[in-house]
Amino acid sequence: MRHEWKHRINYDDYLVISSRLRQIAQYDSHAGKQGIYTVHSLYFDNLNDKVLREKLDGVDRREKFRIRYYNDNTSYIMLEKKSKIHGLCDKQSVPLTKEQVEDICSGDIEFLLYSGQPLCQELYAKMRYQLLKPRCIVDYERVPFVYGPGNVRVTFDSNIRTGLYHDKLFEREVATIPAEKGTIILEVKYDAFLPEIIEKAVQVPNRRATAFSKYAACRVYG
Repeated sequence: MRHEWKHRINYDDYLVISSRLRQIAQYDSHAGKQGIYTVHSLYFDNLNDKVLREKLDGVDRREKFRIRYYNDNTSYIMLEKKSKIHGLCDKQSVPLTKEQVEDICSGDIEFLLYSGQPLCQELYAKMRYQLLKPRCIVDYERVPFVYGPGNVRVTFDSNIRTGLYHDKLFEREVATIPAEKGTIILEVKYDAFLPEIIEKAVQVPNRRATAFSKYAACRVYG
């Protein structure tokens, strides 16, 4: 279980904080030469918007399933389940192929049951009995920093966009629209403790931790 908190910041804040972090932390090794990558996610929900409602209502124990890949690299796709329990976060993941994701989106999910992967089997059960289904695409750009002590990860997410067609995860030509235009989300994740040097580096006057959800922001559009 990990601690996680978020701030909405503006571009000036980003310039200040990222400048501090470059002096003490490192870019994530997957970020490339520019220190940035694009995240493509497909979130699941049911007809009653269970996942969305639990998030908006601040339910203490909740979970969400998503499929995620980075940049245009479809050779590395993950099914993830993110859980929130008493303010702490946990994430489980298992790899999927592009073909398997396309099967899920088309409703052909029997392979999940016989995959031998508990997370896939759990998704199968909840797609059958909770009627979860692919619901919303969320794309954004991420600048990630890592710091060894405390297993700290600091990220800046911007240019958040949502797809108009929930199951077109791999079709980059599908139109997307901005969600939370101009917003940058600062996220700080760590294990047992947050080193003081990082805590000071990410401080911004008059910014409070927020329960911002990229999924919830994108669901405004349907």
